[in-house]
Amino acid sequence: MRELAQTNAPQGVSIPRLGKSLGVSASALMREIAHLGDAVVGGQPGPGWIKLAQDDTRWRAWLTESGRQQCEVWHGV
Repeated sequence: MRELAQTNAPQGVSIPRLGKSLGVSASALMREIAHLGDAVVGGQPGPGWIKLAQDDTRWRAWLTESGRQQCEVWHGV
């Protein structure tokens, strides 16, 4: 979340690019983001801090307003 907060990309950051900057695979990153977004996992909805969208074949991610607020609480970002 901190990486997304430090990125000023109104159209979001591509998942492969974000994964590369974090040193993780895109698939591992997607699994982690699923728990931080609003997807229902194990019958529980996530907090909705990250939004995912797909353009053609490219996935992008960005922080929601509540995600930005949470980053400020955690990291002062």
